This record gives sequence, structure tokens and C-alpha cells, in this order.
Amino acid sequence: MRRSSPSPWPAPAAAATSEVFFQGSWVPPHELASRALHSTRLKAVVEEQQRARAFSWRDARRARSAVSGGGVPANSEKCGAPRALNKACAGYTFLELLIVSAIIAILASAVMPLAKVTLQRQREITLRRDLREMRTAIDNFKDAVVQGRIATINLKPDSEGYPKDLETLVEGVPAANDATGHKLKFLRRVPVDPLTGSTEWQLRSYQDDQDSSRWGGQNVFDVRTKSEARALDGTYYKDW
Repeated sequence: MRRSSPSPWPAPAAAATSEVFFQGSWVPPHELASRALHSTRLKAVVEEQQRARAFSWRDARRARSAVSGGGVPANSEKCGAPRALNKACAGYTFLELLIVSAIIAILASAVMPLAKVTLQRQREITLRRDLREMRTAIDNFKDAVVQGRIATINLKPDSEGYPKDLETLVEGVPAANDATGHKLKFLRRVPVDPLTGSTEWQLRSYQDDQDSSRWGGQNVFDVRTKSEARALDGTYYKDW
């Protein structure tokens, strides 16, 4: 009669129960599922810790190499993956950069003319203010002569009661019947032309024609800019 070989597995504690041999021990059926789930979770945690240690060691190694000057970025291997699958290293494609550049160019082309018009309008406002200030000073000088506050001895014979130049409005003239030498001043300074950037203005004397482009030199009856440019309303600045 043939004798059967002994089983290498240990016999269960109680033959009446249908236990299952799992990871070196006999486990009742109702505990098998929970132990299997626990074993799977434990295995996943161990694998995750091993991967974390491996990445930490690799990143530290790359960081040391980068500091020494011959290394590569720590995420170089990660960035080797396709861009669609690697969000950590996602960048801009050439098409995206081209679209963004086109949008910026369109916005700049719309903003630049507006900025240019705004600057020109600001210069026009400054020009009108400077012309009004100088013309008011000329009129005040004429009124002072008419009222006798300025002695005619301090005026040129053909001045017609107007100043001989713009500097006279700044430096002032001696007051009439005043022994203290007090001077009447009508302008703090000669303004800078916002269009030409100079203090040289186109002057017109009382004897000059209205459309004359040359100053006769007898007096200063009016003042204008020397710019030949057009304003935003289509008129010439020199006609203001």
C-alpha cells in the first residue's frame, strides 16, 4: 500500500473549521478579507515611502550638483514627460507665445495713438495758458501807462505805451513819482513754449500787420508761438 508523504503546511488547530492559510498562519474566513485589505494598504504605504526616499535622495543629489555648477535641475526627469501629462513642468508653446504677442501688439497699437493725442492736448492747454498769461501782463503794462503809474520817460518814443520786450515785464519798470525806486513787475518769468521747448516767442509790435511773421522791434503788442504745426482742431498754433 502506497504511503502518502506528510504535508509541509501546518495542520489547522481545529479541523472542524475551514480556515485558510494566509501569510504564515491559519486565518478564519471571516477575517481573511480584513487582513488582505490591511496587507494591501500596508504594502502601498511601504512602496510610497520607498519612492519618497528615492526621490528625496535623487533631488538632494541634483541640488548638490547644481550648486557645484555641473548639475541639472532637480525636476529634469519629471520635465522629460509629455507636457500634456506633466503639469508640474508645463510651459508655453511657441503658438501660445505668438498669440500673446499678437494680442499685446494690438493693444499697444490702440493705446499709443490715444497717448499721443493726450500728450498733444496737454501741450495745447499749456500753450493757451502761457499765451493768456503773457497777453494779460502786456495789457496790465498798458493800463499802468494809461493810469500814469509808469512815467513816460521810461518808455520808448514809439512804444505806444507797450513794453519794449518780454524781459521788461519780468524785470519791471520804475513806478512814477516814487523816490524809493520801487518797480512795477507784471510777469514772474518768460514761459517756455511747450511746442518748441524754447523761451523764444514770435512777437508782434503795435505797428506790425496782424499777419506779419517778422517783428518790427518797436514794442511788444502781441505774442505767439513759432511752431508751424496744426492743432487737434485743424487750426495753426501760430494763429492762436
